[in-house]
Amino acid sequence: MTDIAPATAVPDELRVEQTAIPGLLILRMPLHQDNRGWFKENWQRAKMTALGLPDFAPVQNNMSFNASAGATRGFHAEPWDKLVSVACGKILGAWVDLRAGETFGRVVTVEMGPQTAVYVPRGVGNGYQALADGTVYTYLVNEHWSAAAKNSYTFANLADPAIGVDWPIPPERSQRSEADLHHPPLAEVTPFAPPRTVVIGSAGQLGNSLRPLLTSPDYPGGAEFPGLDEIDLTRPETIDGYDWGGVETLINAAAFTAVDAAEQPENLATAWAINVTAVRHLTEIARRHRMTLVHVSSDYVFDGTREVHTEEEPFAPLGVYGTTKAAADEIVATWPRHYLLRTSWVVGRGRNFVATMADLAARGISPKVVDDQFGRLTFSDDIAAAIRHLLSTGSPYGTYNISGEGPTCSWYDVARRVFELRDAPGTVTPVSTAEYNSGKVTAPRPVHSTLDLSRIRETGFTPPDADLRLREYLASI
Repeated sequence: MTDIAPATAVPDELRVEQTAIPGLLILRMPLHQDNRGWFKENWQRAKMTALGLPDFAPVQNNMSFNASAGATRGFHAEPWDKLVSVACGKILGAWVDLRAGETFGRVVTVEMGPQTAVYVPRGVGNGYQALADGTVYTYLVNEHWSAAAKNSYTFANLADPAIGVDWPIPPERSQRSEADLHHPPLAEVTPFAPPRTVVIGSAGQLGNSLRPLLTSPDYPGGAEFPGLDEIDLTRPETIDGYDWGGVETLINAAAFTAVDAAEQPENLATAWAINVTAVRHLTEIARRHRMTLVHVSSDYVFDGTREVHTEEEPFAPLGVYGTTKAAADEIVATWPRHYLLRTSWVVGRGRNFVATMADLAARGISPKVVDDQFGRLTFSDDIAAAIRHLLSTGSPYGTYNISGEGPTCSWYDVARRVFELRDAPGTVTPVSTAEYNSGKVTAPRPVHSTLDLSRIRETGFTPPDADLRLREYLASI
């Protein structure tokens, strides 16, 4: 158990302190006093988030009046985050980590008056004891209370010796509710379930790459991969009807990626529904449930006139697919808790350019490939690894480019390298885009697709060399 000493004086400035329970934060709050009493900023979003308090978006304010010293409550671990403070009087606040993991059972206590507040993450059991008559205890929460929500609580007995809180007024002389008297000891508590991760687009290249990374034993809570019978992006009602309770991370790995087909009039509505309308619904869901939203974008949001694209480059899509992806990017950016990964020339399990070239090489067919479009390959396993890295390290939210490292090349260069690595008898003939597209209905493509990778490197993620990944990929198929 960790005891946090009470502040001996009212601080001049707001301070935020870490505790032994991950995510449980102590706030030392200045009181502005005069002959009339005092005033404090009990919730000041800009100042508090700047000092490290999560931007937890409270939606309900609750107050508890305790007529007599000795009123005691706990331990209740609830499916929301909260900021607790004292409006009048004094309490001993106590918290026990009831989340699954190595800190399960860890305890922190702190004596609190009006100059102290505590941020409590979901899954941490909350308890307190009033130490003065007429104590008022207040807390902001980021979910509306409901009778159904109470079914998701996790409880522990406040008098359990294994928890070991030294209540100033012994439990047998305190006032407790009938329910609190019968909560289980720590040894019988079923830990609060870890947060859920949901991946949409489980059948695609990226979905297949994410599955082993997010279902491994060391990924907390694992991940769910709903199928079309559960979430169909062409039917927004399936998005709204999914059980999002307890979901902390939503990864959208689905998209309408048939670039040429998107130009056909009969496909316009479907491309827009999947790439834009569905993303709007997912962003609304993420905002409503305070989830981290991960979304995958494309170099097609640019016109390709710049040889290297940074994350800040203004959008200038050339075709329908690029326009839908740019529109979705703008929607995702309206929710601050997002990671938007921009990729190019994606290769993964299933149908893709490299697999096609390898098949042609195996059959001795000599293809014509464009030599005036330039970029770098991005392997879906590396996109998945970058997503996991950003989530696990808590990297700053925002947009990150991700592709393989190495020199820029053309599609012709890639095809020729595949034939070389396959020691194929055929040859690859270079052609211009205009010559290749003659007589065909195709989407316009950016000439330059190379992405600047500086930002994701700054988070500690080093994109692998594209040629190394190409050799590994060819050896696997």
